[in-house]
Amino acid sequence: MPRTLTIAPIQMDAAPAPVAARLERAAGLIAEAVTAGAQLVVLPEVFNTGYHYSDANYALAEPLDGPTVNWMQAQAAQHRIHLVGSLLLLDEDEIYNAALLVAPDGRTWRYDKQYPWLWERAYFRNGERITIADTDFGRVGLMICHDYNHPDLWERYAGQVDMMVLTSCPPRILAGDLVFPDGERLPMSAMTGGLNLLYAPDTTPFGEDLNQHAAWMRVPLVQSVGGGTFRSTVPQARLFLSMFLGLRPDLWERVAQADDVVLETDFDRETKVVNAAGEVIARVEQPGDGFTVATVTLPDDRPAPGYDQPKINMTPLGLLLSDVIGPALVTPVYRAGARRQWGARMAPFDPRTRQWLMVALVAALVGWLIGRSKR
Repeated sequence: MPRTLTIAPIQMDAAPAPVAARLERAAGLIAEAVTAGAQLVVLPEVFNTGYHYSDANYALAEPLDGPTVNWMQAQAAQHRIHLVGSLLLLDEDEIYNAALLVAPDGRTWRYDKQYPWLWERAYFRNGERITIADTDFGRVGLMICHDYNHPDLWERYAGQVDMMVLTSCPPRILAGDLVFPDGERLPMSAMTGGLNLLYAPDTTPFGEDLNQHAAWMRVPLVQSVGGGTFRSTVPQARLFLSMFLGLRPDLWERVAQADDVVLETDFDRETKVVNAAGEVIARVEQPGDGFTVATVTLPDDRPAPGYDQPKINMTPLGLLLSDVIGPALVTPVYRAGARRQWGARMAPFDPRTRQWLMVALVAALVGWLIGRSKR
């Protein structure tokens, strides 16, 4: 007998706001989704704080018995729904970006983001394990945002789950502008020759490759994404701006202003529900707060992929920058910030960090030398 589930992914404007205000907004959206019939509601990545690269993030990390988790449990119980969302979680001596799936009876499953994207490693560390939530309606696999770009994670879930849930908040970095203190705007595309170096030509992130993975696994998939406009400075700004401007020696003097340069862009419009055939059956179209509702059919038997895994659109260069160079450069920022906020026990040193840091420093040096030679 086929099982059906009505799902509502929620999109929230990702601009930072006080936790209480964002929880109030989320509660209103959840109530509307439940009225529309939702049984599973999925909130975006870091829905309780908004998405921003700021030292304020360290203080915003909460323990498992903190206000946001208690609020999630109360919402799930009140509406008799399963609820998903991610937050910065303070756990012993580390901070994680944790996606929680909460059942109406209070049962809670946790998944820690395994691949912090580029600058995100300045605010939380990586997890290492997949999470399969054995809920009343089926077995659910969890991922967070950039994790989806890693085929190994999909392989670990394949044949083990009845559906996949992703919570995301991906700024469209290479589609944005650098806004300098004097108001001058420099499109990121001006530093890459108009090429999207992160993704394969004529593709978009979280698009068809994500849908194809639902079809490959033969299970439905739901993803929530933040919306609105992203505006933020970035950690280790001088190092990164030096790397980017290596191809623009005419702008080399701008590096001195790096700490005050704001990155401004929007978010991928990919809040959607995908069926087991890889078809998008519902999508949030507006740029700010909103949700969509769709009913999916869950498989009777746990399906296994029947053909080769589809390709992910992110390029090897994109993965190198996102997973190796960027995180290595900003991990010391994470350690200093976590210890400043929560004490010297935080973020104990991992010997593997030294290896990635050396790779990142070599890459930064190469970028600087290229810029100097062209100058």
